[in-house]
Amino acid sequence: MDHEPVSETTHPIQTLPLIPLDGVVVFPYTVVTVPLNEEVEAAAHAAMKEDQLVLLVAFRRDAPANAPLALRLHRIGVVARIEQIGRLPNGANGMVVRGLVRAELLEQTHDQPCPRFRYVERHDHVERTAELEQLMTEVHAAIDAVLELRPGIPQEIRNFVRSIDDPGHLADNTGYSPDYTFEERQDLLETLDVVERLRKVLAFYRKQLALMDVQARLRQEVQDAAARQQREFYLRQQLRAIQKELGEDDAEADELAELREKLEAANLTPAARKEADRELNRLSRMNSASPEYQMVRTYLEWMAELPWNKTTGAPIDVVYTRRVLDEDHYGLQTIKERILEYLAVRQRRQTLSDEHERAREPILAFVGPPGVGKTSLGQSIARALGRQFARMSLGGVRDEAELRGFRRTYIGSQPGRLIQELRRAGACDPVILLDEIDKLGHDYRGDPAAALLEVLDPEQNDTFTDHYLNVPFDLSKVLFIATANTMDTVPPALRDRMEVIELSGYTGDEKVHIAQRHLIPKQLRSNGLRPEEVIFTDEALRIIIHDYTREAGVRNLERQIGAVLRKVTRRIVEERPETESPPVLIDAAFVRSALGRPRFFNEARERIDQPGVATGLVWTPAGGDIVFVEASVVEGNRELRLTGQLGDVMRESAEAALTCVRSRAHPLGIDPRFFDTHAIHIHVPGGAVPKDGPSAGITMATALASAATGRLVRDDVAMTGEITLRGRVLPVGGIKEKVLGAHRAGINTIILPRRNEVDLDDLPPDVREALTFVPVETLDEVLAAALLPHPAATISNLFGAAPQEESSSEEAPRAGVATSGRA
Repeated sequence: MDHEPVSETTHPIQTLPLIPLDGVVVFPYTVVTVPLNEEVEAAAHAAMKEDQLVLLVAFRRDAPANAPLALRLHRIGVVARIEQIGRLPNGANGMVVRGLVRAELLEQTHDQPCPRFRYVERHDHVERTAELEQLMTEVHAAIDAVLELRPGIPQEIRNFVRSIDDPGHLADNTGYSPDYTFEERQDLLETLDVVERLRKVLAFYRKQLALMDVQARLRQEVQDAAARQQREFYLRQQLRAIQKELGEDDAEADELAELREKLEAANLTPAARKEADRELNRLSRMNSASPEYQMVRTYLEWMAELPWNKTTGAPIDVVYTRRVLDEDHYGLQTIKERILEYLAVRQRRQTLSDEHERAREPILAFVGPPGVGKTSLGQSIARALGRQFARMSLGGVRDEAELRGFRRTYIGSQPGRLIQELRRAGACDPVILLDEIDKLGHDYRGDPAAALLEVLDPEQNDTFTDHYLNVPFDLSKVLFIATANTMDTVPPALRDRMEVIELSGYTGDEKVHIAQRHLIPKQLRSNGLRPEEVIFTDEALRIIIHDYTREAGVRNLERQIGAVLRKVTRRIVEERPETESPPVLIDAAFVRSALGRPRFFNEARERIDQPGVATGLVWTPAGGDIVFVEASVVEGNRELRLTGQLGDVMRESAEAALTCVRSRAHPLGIDPRFFDTHAIHIHVPGGAVPKDGPSAGITMATALASAATGRLVRDDVAMTGEITLRGRVLPVGGIKEKVLGAHRAGINTIILPRRNEVDLDDLPPDVREALTFVPVETLDEVLAAALLPHPAATISNLFGAAPQEESSSEEAPRAGVATSGRA
């Protein structure tokens, strides 16, 4: 701290013995006791010879221990008078000193027998102004308020503080407050300006007053809450005593007795029974006003309402199940056969197996495009088995606790959705449909797919433990059915626990039958029509299927049927609301009038009139279709350009197809230098639609061979298959959908990998008989079946070169290619 300079005229310089103090600050006008040691006693004896005066200065806490004494001391201390030395009234050896005036140390003069320092006195200079008087008034008020809130302060101390009229004396006397730290005391001692010193004292006591107000308010709130809780406890005890004297029923005791009866009737497992008894005993000893009382009661109600051993399934009847499945669904023969096989095995095991052997239900997964009947199949299975049906939509579920529940330590916790569905079903053997299992999400809260590993494992789901219940629950009797659009996003560990049954799209004939048997009657009821008022022709349905919907299932078909029937309802209401008239005939013209222009145009067989065009087969979520692959060769470098928004796999297939065709240049009659002097461009129309996959490999190779040789591709042939650099044709997927799409487009011959012949068994008999299938193993077989004989024109004619001399028919193809290659 900066001080005014010292001069001998204004501040006489003197010398006194010095006693260093450790952690103690002495102020003027105050009396303190200093313990005696050798240094203190030596300084005291020296002071007794000099008017009993001594310097008291505190050590600096930030000074090094090996520094000289002058550097280890604060600059400001106090001159004190020794009042008493020797044995004090409390029996300890020490001396009593009284602070007189502030002193500023200058330099050390002696070291023995005790340190002596030169100093100058720093007296308070006070000018009584109105501002100073107001400041003193505020300091008095702040100190008095703090002393009033502090318990155990005698009235004499408060009166003494009020009586202090000297500003410096008032500020220095507050320095011994126990709330001051050592640094704050030393700072107050080093503040020589009296007004500034009072401002610091006022700020300190205002801060103490605010802190004490908060403490007092918190203390009062705690006392009020405790008193209120104690009062409620006594009132409830008195109420119970009064009810007992009046002979009234104890409602709380009745609730506990009713809860105990429910738990007895729930037929709990031994582990659940033990946990329920423990919680019930806790509840009986708990105050009903306690928040935990409601938590425990809710938990016991969940335990009592769960179907621990209650079953509803009827005896398995395979014949009845077949009738139910046929009533609810048309087609889907493979899926129906698999369900009937499962039920037959289950029925046989119940007949032959030990009654105590635990049955393990399989986990079925129906995978297929939207609208093909996955969810309704689960409902039909539940109806055939006489079981309750529950549907859990898993799309977008990201929190693992939604399936396994929340622990009871959280407010508002509850069991997971599995336990909730079981309570809602009222049986331990329902059919639970896990819908959209491929759309599960995961984030920092957990992975729901990992939580399903235990649920969908028949080997361990008999001890499924929900976080809320905290006791095992047997899920082995539950028949889980999962549905998904694709299994690509399902984790491998979860996929391994399920038996996947794939559902493909419906054919056009199957959609017509489904519409006549199920969709039209349902939409007639929805739109307020009677069956005798409408005649829906098959031709009209086919128009809707091919021109207004493009899907594997029948959801959009049902919507469009509803749109047509709404037109019928409006016509009936407007034209003949009261009279009986002939039924409305819905034919192709009525459909086009009701639905407007066609929305979809299915690819159809078209005439191929130039080389470089081949017809391929594609699979889409809406079913199969055909696609035209175009290849063109132009003069240039060895560039290969691919367009049509092709994916990486499809681009690699194009590169492999080009290499495979180049390796067969001589057998195909192509000049080997042809590909060095020409650029290749492959395009797949429909550039707005992303395309990917390896199944277009042989189609691209055929289009390239056609463009290079000038031979046309048969327009009644479509093909699919992956190609290798050796020219091998590998199997692909989606054969049924692709073949149905080709049949719909008017294709007669299908070229497919030989290893895909087994997939033809899934086709409808009428489709299989109407088409010719050419199984192949190599690209040579593909080209032999797809390319027409060489035309009379040569490749050079296609590029506008000068006509060549006629050659023999045997040499024409090779000569023409050679001429073109050189161009």
